[in-house]
Amino acid sequence: MKFLLHFLFICIYISLSLDGFTQTEAAQKDQSGLFYQQAETYRINRSYEAALSAASQSIQTALQSKNYTGAAKAYTLLVNIKSNARQLTTLTKTSDSALLMAQRANDPVAMAYAYYARVLLYKTLDDAENVVKNCQSGLKELERKMDHNIAGKFYYQLYVVNSDWNNEDKVNLYARKATENILQTKDYNMLSNCYTALSVAHEYNYNAQKEKGELDSTLFYLSQSEALYRQHPGQVADYTYAIACINIANCYLKYFPETDAGAKAQAIHFANTARTVLKDAGRSQEVVASSLGILSEYARRENNNALEERYLLEAYEVMKTEQPPYYYTMINVVNALSALYKRKGDYQKALDYQEKVTEYSNKNFSQKQAQSAQKLEIQYETEKKDNEMKVLKEREKSRMLQNYLYACIAVASLLGLVFMFRSYHFRLRYAMQREKQLQLEKLDSELQIKLQKEEQARLLAEQQLMETQQQQLQKEVMANVLHLEHKNRMLLNIKDKLSEGGPVNMQKILKEELVIDNDFEDAKLQIQRVHPDFFNLINEKAQRNLSSLDLKLCAYLYLKMDTRQIAQLMNIEAKSVRMSRYRIKQKLGLGRDEDLNIFLQGIGS
Repeated sequence: MKFLLHFLFICIYISLSLDGFTQTEAAQKDQSGLFYQQAETYRINRSYEAALSAASQSIQTALQSKNYTGAAKAYTLLVNIKSNARQLTTLTKTSDSALLMAQRANDPVAMAYAYYARVLLYKTLDDAENVVKNCQSGLKELERKMDHNIAGKFYYQLYVVNSDWNNEDKVNLYARKATENILQTKDYNMLSNCYTALSVAHEYNYNAQKEKGELDSTLFYLSQSEALYRQHPGQVADYTYAIACINIANCYLKYFPETDAGAKAQAIHFANTARTVLKDAGRSQEVVASSLGILSEYARRENNNALEERYLLEAYEVMKTEQPPYYYTMINVVNALSALYKRKGDYQKALDYQEKVTEYSNKNFSQKQAQSAQKLEIQYETEKKDNEMKVLKEREKSRMLQNYLYACIAVASLLGLVFMFRSYHFRLRYAMQREKQLQLEKLDSELQIKLQKEEQARLLAEQQLMETQQQQLQKEVMANVLHLEHKNRMLLNIKDKLSEGGPVNMQKILKEELVIDNDFEDAKLQIQRVHPDFFNLINEKAQRNLSSLDLKLCAYLYLKMDTRQIAQLMNIEAKSVRMSRYRIKQKLGLGRDEDLNIFLQGIGS
C-alpha cells in the first residue's frame, strides 16, 4: 500500500513538472511574438536601433523555446530592418540564418518567410529577376499552408517590381492580390501601403485610358489609405500616413486644372498635414521637403515669388539636416531655387544655386558609385555562397555514395570469407565500383573548373557594365558644366545690353571678352578632369587650328545636341552652326562622306 502511494506521488510530480515546462515554453513563445511585434512597430516608425534590439530579443527567446518558425520570422524581420537602415554588410548572413531556421522548423510558413528574406536581400541589390523568382518560390510554399500576412507581402513585392517595369496588367493584378490577403490580417500599416498600390494601379489605367472613373478610383484608394490612420490609432505609422497625404496632394496638383479652387485647397491641406505629422520625426526629411515642394508649386502658380522662395528655402534647410541627404530631392529643391531667382532677375543667386545643382549631382554620382560597389560585393558573396552550397550538396551526395560503396566492400569482404570460391567475382565488382567513384570525382573536378570560368566571365561582364555606366555619367557631368558656362555667358550678354546706352569703353569690352575666354578655359579644365583627352585629341587632329568657339561646338556635338539646340545656346543662326560644322570638318581633315558626330563620339570614347 505504501509503495502504491509513493508511486502515485511520483506520477503526480512528474505530471506537474511537465505541465510547468509546457507553460514555460508557451510563455517564451508569447514573449518572442511580443518582441517581434515591438520590432515591427519600431521598424515602420523608422526607429531602426530599437527595432534591431527588439528583433534580436525575439530571436533569442524563440531559440530558447526551440521555436524555429518564430526564429525564421524574426531573422526575416531583421533582414528587413537592416535593409531599411542600409546596414548591408551582414545582410547576406542574416538571410542565410533565416533559411537555416526555416529548414530546422520543417514548416512551409517558415520556408515562406525565409524566401521573403531572400526577396528583401535581392531587392536591396536591385536584382529584380531574383526578387520575382523567390516570391514565386515563397508563394508555392504557401500552397501547402497559407499565411495571408506573408502572402500579401509577396504580392506587394511583385507589384513593386512590375511597377518599375511599367507592366500595367500585372501592376493591377498584384496590387489587388496583395490587398485581398492583407485585408484578412490586422496589419493596418501594410494595408495602407496596399491601398496606395491600388491607387497607383488605377493611375496607370487613367494615364492609358483617360477615363475619369479611373482618376476617381485613384483618389478613392488614396483616401482609404489616409483614413486608416484615424480609424486605427497607433497601428499606422506617421511616415506611412504622411506618404498617403503627399500622394493625395500630388494627385490634385498633377491631374486637376489650376483654376479648380477645391482641388487646390485639398492639395494644400494634405501637404500641410504631412508636414505637421512628421514635424519632429527623424529620417523623414525627403517627405517634408516634398510637401514644401507642392506648396511652392501652388505659390508659383499664383506668381507669389516671396511665398515660393520661403517654402523652397525651408525645404532646402530641412534637407540639409539629413546626413547624408537624399540627393535626388536636394537637387530638385536647389534647381527650383535657381529657376525662381532667374525669374526674379537675381542672376547671381540663380548661378549660385545652379552651381549647387552640379555639386549635389557629383555627390550623388559618388554615392551611387559607392553603393554600387558595395552591392556588387554583396552580390558576389551571395552568389559565391550559393555556388559553395551547390558544390557542398554535390560533395554530400558523393560522400553518401562513398559510404554505400564502403558498405558494399565490407559486405563483399565478409562474404568472401564465407564463400571463397566467389572471391574473384567480388574483387571484379569492387574494381568496377572504384572506377565509377573515380569518374564521379573527375566529374566533380570538371564541374568546379566550369563554375570558376563562369564566375570569371560574370565578373568581366559586370566590369564592362560599370565602365559603360561611368562613361554615361561622365557625359552628364560634361553637360552640366557646359550648361553652367552658357548661363555665365548669358549673364554677361545681359550686362552688355544694359550698358549700350553710354559711350563705348573699348578697354572694358576687352576685359569682358577676356573673362568669357577665361570662363570657357575653366569649364574646359573641368571637362578634362572627367574626360582628359577629349580636347587634346581634337586639337591634335586639327593641328591646333581650332578656336575656343570650335571646341565649344565640338563639345555640344559630342553631347548629341541638334542644330537648333546649339544655335540657341550659342546665340547664332542655325545656318551659322552648319557652316561651323563644315569648317571644323575641313580643319579636322574629314572627307565629305565622313560624319562629324560619329568622329567625335569615337574620340570621346
